[in-house]
Amino acid sequence: MKFTTSIPIYLQIMDEIKRQIATGVLKPGDKLPSQRELAAQLKVNANTVQRAYREMEMLGLVETLRGQGTFVRRSQAIVEETRRELLSRLVDDFACAMRSLGFDRGEALELVRSAFERIEAGEGVEEQ
Repeated sequence: MKFTTSIPIYLQIMDEIKRQIATGVLKPGDKLPSQRELAAQLKVNANTVQRAYREMEMLGLVETLRGQGTFVRRSQAIVEETRRELLSRLVDDFACAMRSLGFDRGEALELVRSAFERIEAGEGVEEQ
């Protein structure tokens, strides 16, 4: 992970785990790395990872079983809720960016339609 300075690290860790759940990299029931393992892997303070895990547990995204570890909650609904949350955030960011660039709704929708057509034609889109 590459961290940005504008967002607290624990939130960035949460977002990455949510992304992995939404994309199927992590599935319901999968075990997460221990807090110490993830802290070492990411080169962050263990307390930062602990806060991310605690917040995700309060959100109902993960569950910690004493002596066994932390797991993605065994619920397919968690996957769908996480996907919708991430998608909603992306759409909101896109709409705000388009508006700030002076595009109206029709122009923005046309750009989205065109991007889907390129993807479906196998042309792909440029990575940002």
